[in-house]
Order: sequence, then structure tokens, then C-alpha cells
Amino acid sequence: MAKWLKKGVEAQVIKEADQKVRETVEQILADIEGRGDAAIRQLSIQFDKFERDSYRLTPAEIDACYSQLSKRDLNDISFAQTQVRNFAQHQRDSIRDLEVETLPGVILGHKNLPINAAGCYVPGGKYPLLASAHMSVLTAKVAGVPRVVTAAPPFQGKPAPAIVVAQHMAGADEIYCLGGIQAIGAMSIGTESIAPVDFLVGPGNAFVAEAKRQLFGRVGIDLFAGPTETLVIADESVDGELCATDLLGQAEHGPDSPAILLTTSESLARDTLAEIERLLAILPTAQIARKAWDSFGEVIVADSDEEMLAIANELAFEHVQVMTRDPDWFLQHLRNYGALFLGPRTNVAYGDKAIGTNHTLPTKKAARYTGGLWVGKFLKTCTYQRVISDEASALVGSYCSRLCALEGFAGHGEQANIRVRRYGKRNVPYAGIDE
Repeated sequence: MAKWLKKGVEAQVIKEADQKVRETVEQILADIEGRGDAAIRQLSIQFDKFERDSYRLTPAEIDACYSQLSKRDLNDISFAQTQVRNFAQHQRDSIRDLEVETLPGVILGHKNLPINAAGCYVPGGKYPLLASAHMSVLTAKVAGVPRVVTAAPPFQGKPAPAIVVAQHMAGADEIYCLGGIQAIGAMSIGTESIAPVDFLVGPGNAFVAEAKRQLFGRVGIDLFAGPTETLVIADESVDGELCATDLLGQAEHGPDSPAILLTTSESLARDTLAEIERLLAILPTAQIARKAWDSFGEVIVADSDEEMLAIANELAFEHVQVMTRDPDWFLQHLRNYGALFLGPRTNVAYGDKAIGTNHTLPTKKAARYTGGLWVGKFLKTCTYQRVISDEASALVGSYCSRLCALEGFAGHGEQANIRVRRYGKRNVPYAGIDE
């Protein structure tokens, strides 16, 4: 049976914090709906200390952001975007329209249609997370979305140059310098100056995730992408320094980011705990990582790979890094995860920044029922049908009529009956009869 060498905070503490977030978000979204641009401006001043007449960046402002980046910066952004675009295009190419004759004279099909307008949130309050621009804007554009709107908070009192450039290079049609709930509300509800979108994507803090949750239905959303989660599954084939580095590398996202080591080696577990303390003494982002590790870090020692598998499926974490002798065994058997990182040569940071897979992934056990953001999220698979012969219409109509009668839907039944009467070889009474 597995044992915990370290546990995080109790579930009740998390539940109480979530309730406060829900109430705050509900009030702010109602304010945005009621006051539009005035509310957006007030909220931006209150939360981001940022005020301007229009929060949409002008072409001149975008050009100025380019001028603040070096040639190497631009090349690095281009490299990352090339990888993301390449993988997204391969995904798009795998999605096919369909048309098939299922019965003689009955043709069914579906078309994959891009949504009309997408809003992409790019976090950037603590760090200028330009990678989120690649993941959302590029993927939407590969899917064929004609209008892509982006929003990112100011960084150190002004638009973050790297984020703005990444958004523009990825193909954003409108770029706004807005953060948090006000950005989500502006894109989803709309204001006097910002037309609403149909679909909202992107990661963010607890307030951003809750705003997306409350607006779901009014707009579509990609998934619930809250605070970053990382699970390292490891055995004695790797060492504590590697595990500790990979855990803290994700814990620095924020003070509420869970990071868990799951291992069959108690020796590795204790080595990792010691390495974490050593690294926290020298890591530049240790102030944030320490809070996350103290409150949400866990170390679990399991008896076998099978037990680790069961625990990992129950956790259903966003990032799952597997550093065992046989990582492919987990690829074959693990079912609940946002993204897998297999073997010690890869890591979550590669996926976050440059390797090409999408880093917007499900959290809080949403991996039980959805994968991460990908080109298919921006497509609607819409079906159609065509009946091209009298015989086919009469055949399907006779079955449909009788099934409608079983349900008591007389009007539905008559839709079938009128076609049986017109296209069939004999009359069929109202509500249908057996042959």
C-alpha cells in the first residue's frame, strides 16, 4: 500500500478558497455586463494599475514592441511557433470531412467547420508567458478561425513586448492589453468597443479559470485550465536532482501549483526531498516555488508500477512526467492525463515552450473527460443528410413512423408518413402501422 512522505493542504482549505473565488468572479462579470467599457477600465486600474483610452494596441504600438526584441529573441519565438504550427497542421490534416452512403439512396456526412471568432487569453502578470500565444492563436489560425482576439495583462506597467510580438507573429487580428477576469469578461460578454467572441481559450490563475467556467454556455471554452499541476512518476533509474528540478520547475508557476512525486523507491523519494530543499536555497523563483511546495507538494511511495498507475489515473493530473525503466508501459496503460512526457530526456518545460505540443491542458481532474487544447477544439463537426431516391425515403420513413408512434410523437410521425405516402408504393395511415 502506498504511503505519503509528504502531503499537501487539506481538501477543505481548497474548497473554501474556491468559494471565495467564485463569489468574486460572479460580481465582476455582472459589473462588466452592466457597465461595459467603464467597468473594464475601472477593473484594469484596480487590478493591474493600468489605464488608457483604448486597451486595443495600435499597429504603431505593436511595431514598437518588435523594436524592443533582439534578432535572437525573434528567431527563438519563430522557432517555437514553427514547431507548434507544424504539429497543429499535422493534427488538422488528420481531421477529415466525411460522406458515406449508409443505405442505398441515403447519404450521411459531416463537415469540420471552424468557429467564427475565438478569444485567446495569454497569462502574463507574474511572468510574460508568450508561449501561450503560440498555443492558442497559432492553433486557431491553423484551424481556419477568421477572427482571433487576444488579451494579456500588462507586465511591469506596460504591454509585454515579447507577448505582443508572439501574438502578432502568430496571426492575432486584435490584440488587447487586459488581464484577469476583465479580459475574460470583455472577450466573452463584449463591450461598446470589443465585439464578443464565440469561443474562449487559454490558461490562467484560479480567477481566470472560474470566469471561464461561469461563462461556459454563453461562449464555448477549451477546458478548465487552472493552476499548473505536475506529477513525476519515477523509479531508481533516475536520481533525486532530476526529480526535484522537474517538480520545482513547475511549482514556480504560482503558490497554488501542485507538484507530486510518485515513486516505487523510498530512497529516491528521500533523495528528492533533500534536493528540493537544496534547490530552494538557490532557485531565483524560490519564493513562489516554496509556497507551492509547502502547501501543495506531495511525495508518494508506492509498492509497484501497477499501484503507481492506479494512483496516477486517480489524480488525473495536467502534466505527467514518466522517468522509469519502461516509460512506454505507462503510455500504453495510463488513461487520465493532460500530456505525457516520456523518459528523462524530455520534460514539461519542453512542452510548455518549444517542442510543438500544446501546453493548454486540463487541470483539477478534468483529464478524466477531456484532453488539452488542439486544432480540433476550434472546429465544429456538423452533420448533414441527403436522401436521393424515393425508395430510400419510403424505407426510412416507414421505420421512423413506427418509432414515432412508440414515443407518442404524432407530429414527428406525420413528417415520415407524408413522405411514405408520396414516395412509397402504397399509402401508410397517420402515425404509422406495421407491415
